[in-house]
Amino acid sequence: MNIVTICARGGSAGVPGKNIRDLCGKPLIGWTIEQAFASKIATEVFVSTDCEDIARVARRFGAQVPFIRPTELATATAGKLPVIQHMVRWVEAKHGPVNSIVDLDPTSPLRDVTDIQTCFTILDAHTDVVITAYEADKNPYFNMVELKANGFYERVCSPNKEVLGRQSAPKVFAMNASIYAWHRASLSASLWDSHRIKLHVMPRERSIDIDHEIDFDLVALLMKKKGLA
Repeated sequence: MNIVTICARGGSAGVPGKNIRDLCGKPLIGWTIEQAFASKIATEVFVSTDCEDIARVARRFGAQVPFIRPTELATATAGKLPVIQHMVRWVEAKHGPVNSIVDLDPTSPLRDVTDIQTCFTILDAHTDVVITAYEADKNPYFNMVELKANGFYERVCSPNKEVLGRQSAPKVFAMNASIYAWHRASLSASLWDSHRIKLHVMPRERSIDIDHEIDFDLVALLMKKKGLA
């Protein structure tokens, strides 16, 4: 079977309670659950959370929340992949083999359903994982610097030939963490264990991740502009 997972932790330093905070008429996580079902790539949506309030809201929108996430997977430093693996093992124990997993971040509600479907389509037999990103506005070959061992700042990446403008630099992308798609066999403890990674490029206006109060305001404005509120 194919499944959709959504990882929603209760604690948030930037925006407390953000996953169930009202956004244009519905809880933030509700937007992502509805998108998951609308994509029709899976019949079940599984939410992993450490918060009873999030669990109640997720169930109200039709998602399965079979357990409250273990404490060791609910800290601010806990990685996302172990959380997904934990959910997948539970699904396999209760429902049978899982073929592929699509994970949606609840703090990225501006994605389109077509973005989810495209990622699932890109995940073919020659691909381990699909990630999403937007074209970066800063470029490590041109205008991003770091402190080097010599004590001075230099560009993060040295180009093969001098770059005189950002448009002539190698194109780079900033991951937006909106959507991930794996085969069960390629779901590992580190994203970068995978060697066959493909990218679905999303526009900047669909790539905003809510980490701060200003992000909430910006997402609400864009939703109203799209006629979603």
